Amino acid sequence: MAVQLAGFLSAGQGPAAERSPVAAGNRTVTEYAPEDRGEPVALSGTGLTGEAIDIAAWRGDVVVINVWGSWCAPCREEAPILAATSAAYADQGVRFVGINVRDNSAAAIAFEESYGINYPSIDDSNGKALLSLAEHLPGAGVPVTLLLDRDGRPAARVLGAVQESTLTALVDTVLAAPIAGSS
Repeated sequence: MAVQLAGFLSAGQGPAAERSPVAAGNRTVTEYAPEDRGEPVALSGTGLTGEAIDIAAWRGDVVVINVWGSWCAPCREEAPILAATSAAYADQGVRFVGINVRDNSAAAIAFEESYGINYPSIDDSNGKALLSLAEHLPGAGVPVTLLLDRDGRPAARVLGAVQESTLTALVDTVLAAPIAGSS
C-alpha cells in the first residue's frame, strides 16, 4: 500500500493518510508501508571505473538508488542535491548508488566530477540493472530515485527530479525505522 506524502511534502510532517502516490510538480513521490515492501532488491553491476558493485553487501544500511543520464536536464537539476545529501549522510548508515543509462563512461564520469558526486554508479549500458528493478520502476524514465530500507526492501520512490527537502525527509524516515525482526 502506498502512503501519500502530501502533508509531509507541504508541511514538513509525516504522511497524512494512506492514499495513492502524490504528484508534486513534475515528480511523483510514493512511500511504502513496511508490510508492503516485499523482498529485498537485488542489484549488482560494474561501476563506471570498472569496480564490482553489489548492494547485497550494504544490508543494514539505507540505500538510495538514483537512475540518471548526463543528457537528462532534470538529472542535472538534482545532481547537486544528491551529492550534498550523500555527503551529509555518509557517516549515518546511508549509501548512495547511481545507475547510469545510455552514456559512455567518459561522459558519465565527467558528469559525476562536474557535480562532485562521490558515490559509485553502475554502468547500465546493457540494461541489466534497470531490468533487475523493473518490478519497482515500472515504465519509469529518468531520473528516478528508489530508497531501500535497511533490509534492502523498497521503502520509497521518487519519479522525476528529487528535491532536497523530499529526499532528506524520506531518508530520515527510512533511517529511523527499525530493521525488520529487531525489537
